[in-house]
Amino acid sequence: MPSENVIGTAEDVLVPQIRVIFFDTFGTVVDWRSSMLDTASRLGRHRGVDADWGALVDAWRAEYAPSMDRVRRGELPWTTLDDLHRSSLRKVITQLAIDGLTTDDLEVLVLGWHQLRPWPDVLAGLHRLKDRYTISTLSNGSVAMLTDIAKNTGLPWDHIIGADVFHHYKPDREVYLGACSLLGCAPEEAVMCAAHNDDLAHARSAGLGTAFLRRPTEHGPRQQTDLYAQQEWDYTADSITELARLLDRC
Repeated sequence: MPSENVIGTAEDVLVPQIRVIFFDTFGTVVDWRSSMLDTASRLGRHRGVDADWGALVDAWRAEYAPSMDRVRRGELPWTTLDDLHRSSLRKVITQLAIDGLTTDDLEVLVLGWHQLRPWPDVLAGLHRLKDRYTISTLSNGSVAMLTDIAKNTGLPWDHIIGADVFHHYKPDREVYLGACSLLGCAPEEAVMCAAHNDDLAHARSAGLGTAFLRRPTEHGPRQQTDLYAQQEWDYTADSITELARLLDRC
């Protein structure tokens, strides 16, 4: 008798049934750049500090992957993303010679990552997917950070999974397989949705299905990366609502 987690095709071939959709968060679900640019600009006006806040946000984000890689290589012990953000922010503030911000001001910026806004299609798309699938974050953010984002914006996650659960950052294989284990699904019963080709490549290598979500302005109007699907992913969409329509056909 076939497992309840598989369905038959017309040729009586058993294929996995999708049960869980994991979502990358920064850039895929939330518009981190515009959100952080607004936070920094407001802080600058409040403090009377004139700076190129766009340059600050971009330089800060450029430290994101290298800082996590230091943890992944064992050069740093396990360190949460908030603490990595604190360290890289101090570095960037010094590099850009921005004066006039207090220690409390820097903490406001760090906690700004807890208040990121979703892209316009996200809430409707997630609610539609939630009717049929288990939906969860699978992010390099911490559970606390991702919970704050969800509470602030009404993101309807069934589960919130962050890197601190595993003490590994993506693209470590432990993250993808650990998330599947937590939710009791086989990798082939899960789909990883991300706006980043490299994230999907590692998810695929761990056995998950893949959905590429185009976010061509994640890094601003001059974005040069992840403008298109670089592999034949299982699904490619311009919004989460479009992804839900594609999955409705399965």
